[in-house]
Amino acid sequence: MSRSVEKLNRSRLRSSNFTVVVSIALVLFLLGLFALIVVNSNDYAEHLKNQFEIEAYFKQAKDKKDIEKEPQIQRDFVDSLQLKPYVRKVEYISKEKALNIAKTQLGLKKEDLDLFEEGIFPPSVVITVKPSYVDSLRVDSITHVLESYEIIDSVNNTSGLAGIYQRIDKIIYWLVGLAAVFLIISIILINNSLRLKIFSKRFTIKTMQLVGAKRRFIIKPFVIQSFWLGLLGALIALSGLAALWYYAAPKLHLALWHDDFIYIIAGVISVGVLIAVISTFFASWRYLKLRTDQLYYS
Repeated sequence: MSRSVEKLNRSRLRSSNFTVVVSIALVLFLLGLFALIVVNSNDYAEHLKNQFEIEAYFKQAKDKKDIEKEPQIQRDFVDSLQLKPYVRKVEYISKEKALNIAKTQLGLKKEDLDLFEEGIFPPSVVITVKPSYVDSLRVDSITHVLESYEIIDSVNNTSGLAGIYQRIDKIIYWLVGLAAVFLIISIILINNSLRLKIFSKRFTIKTMQLVGAKRRFIIKPFVIQSFWLGLLGALIALSGLAALWYYAAPKLHLALWHDDFIYIIAGVISVGVLIAVISTFFASWRYLKLRTDQLYYS
């Protein structure tokens, strides 16, 4: 009879531990997935901002003397732009280079060039703007400054794209906020799973206390077990995330490894272990403070 009871208790313990580990793993997997989305969204937004360009077209001189001096004047202007605080890099596009770019982009052949007037593609300067300046107001301000130079004929204003990048930043802030909310939900769910486990052991805890065991002695094995359950749940969650990312990253044209992933790994493990240990400690402590008769309806 005692053996069958012992087997039943062991079976229940295994079932309880399995349920706790699965609960922790699922919650941490979803939390880690959220973190992956935030990290890669932010990385992609920064990548887009680093590619943001403004193209300014030069006025074309009509006088022969001015035409000869024109390329040097334009290059001097391009060099002066390097000193501007909003400039990450600049590139001078001569008439010849502009023609080659048009040939590539439009798929033109030599015979097709006869359809165009000479010099139809004007020289220009392509300015790559620093990411911190990529917003609608600043891009409009930079555009107005460029248009004020006499040497500049027109500016290709792409402030609409800057506005899109701003909205991407706002979406990322919302994602971070939602991740924080989900973290709180994760804490509550993991805490409840462990409290149910401790609830099933409340009579064991009280019996040990009644026979003279110290509180530290009673709580210690539960805390150690919860530590390993939290760590196991975190490792299972990370394994699932790694498998998912290994499959998804090539399809999304993203790198398999990002420097910020180390923070996700540390965060998932920390959340799993800390919540498990803290929840177990307080749940066990609660039952130690209760009277024996209170255990039946607590």
